[in-house]
Amino acid sequence: MKKAYVKPSMESEMFVPHAYIAACGDTEYGNYLFECDAPGGRLYYYGKDWWGNQEANYLGNYTPCNRKHEASRADEFPDGFIDYNRNGREDTGEAVVVWIERGAWGGIRNAHATTNLNRDSWETDKS
Repeated sequence: MKKAYVKPSMESEMFVPHAYIAACGDTEYGNYLFECDAPGGRLYYYGKDWWGNQEANYLGNYTPCNRKHEASRADEFPDGFIDYNRNGREDTGEAVVVWIERGAWGGIRNAHATTNLNRDSWETDKS
């Protein structure tokens, strides 16, 4: 049996993705540029006590550094307040969002606060 000669041919297909998946530059996984701009005072953040009740936790005296810090979206950003009149509770105009910067062993290394309560409007960088 003789084999017939078949002329070589090349076929190509165009790749068309069905879904968009970004590895780099996706702001969903990028970092916040957290602006430390809240006025100074006694800084508190809200957390849960042993029984699951919401309570205000005192972090210490706060002084803004007026810088933008790169903060992972996975970090803690609890609601809080700066107690300007030192009465131990949140009053009108004292609300802030706190970024708790953790150290290598999980302890609080530093705390920053912003008066911009709308997290959706925070500036981000790309991963």
